[in-house]
Amino acid sequence: MTASGCVTVHGELEVVPAATAAEAAQALKDFTTAYNAADKAYDPALDADLVTGPLGAINQAGLKARQKSSPEGNKDHSPLALTDANYLIPKKAGWPRWFVADTESNRDEDGGKLDTRWLVVFVKSAPGAGWRAAYLSVVAPGQLRAVAKDADGRARPVAADSTELAVAPEDLGTHYTEFLQKGTPDVFAPGSATSGWRETRRTTRRPGFSYQYVDQPMDTGTFAPLGLETEDGGALVFFSSKHFERQTAAQGLRPPLNADVEALLTGEVKSTLTKERVSGQLVYVPRKGAGDGKVVVLNRLPGLTSAKGE
Repeated sequence: MTASGCVTVHGELEVVPAATAAEAAQALKDFTTAYNAADKAYDPALDADLVTGPLGAINQAGLKARQKSSPEGNKDHSPLALTDANYLIPKKAGWPRWFVADTESNRDEDGGKLDTRWLVVFVKSAPGAGWRAAYLSVVAPGQLRAVAKDADGRARPVAADSTELAVAPEDLGTHYTEFLQKGTPDVFAPGSATSGWRETRRTTRRPGFSYQYVDQPMDTGTFAPLGLETEDGGALVFFSSKHFERQTAAQGLRPPLNADVEALLTGEVKSTLTKERVSGQLVYVPRKGAGDGKVVVLNRLPGLTSAKGE
């Protein structure tokens, strides 16, 4: 019973760290173990309870596709190792709770010449629920802004409706998908995941085929945006989106299929193929009034989740 007469149950009203360091370390270990088991066997059931959100959608669809095309499992499996973990654990009240594991992986390109950090976001939806990995971003250390800490050394979370930033986290998915569709609003810095992607779509040409694209925000539940304040007053924000690509062939032609598409395909491809992808983004959002105010996409992780033939 607090002085105000409110009862705190399981910490719903109390502002507390989302996890202890030991909990965070165990969550990372459990995820890595399950991920490796699932990747080795190409069995989505082996890590289904350890993933959620955009990472979960991508992971489960990918394993389902590979299980169908390689039922004997992954002959080229190489265990993922996530080490040198720095846990960014914010304080908050209520649920869901979440934290970021900033890690070193054994998957750096060029034999380690190109150094990257793997940022895994873990979410716990309720007191009795387990920790699940919802977002994964791979970023060069030099791209990351220093995360702000409170007096206790905890990361400072950013409210979804924050008015202190150039763009509120809850609006990122809508702005991003509108930009891909129409080129506005002009809130994103140029790059391969923004202006470059629009240009790639515009210049995609294959004789006898037409292309249509539909983009949708995903901003609720385990797909909701999550952000941490940076020392310069901006924020690092993870957010989700969904993207459809529809290919329509002229008479006598048929959209091409690869193994992953065939494995996830429903319906029969006669003249039309629609591919659905889920994408998780990590962006840097400057504080309102800082610099040019443009949101910078630091990493985009997309994955095919379904395909439909008509």
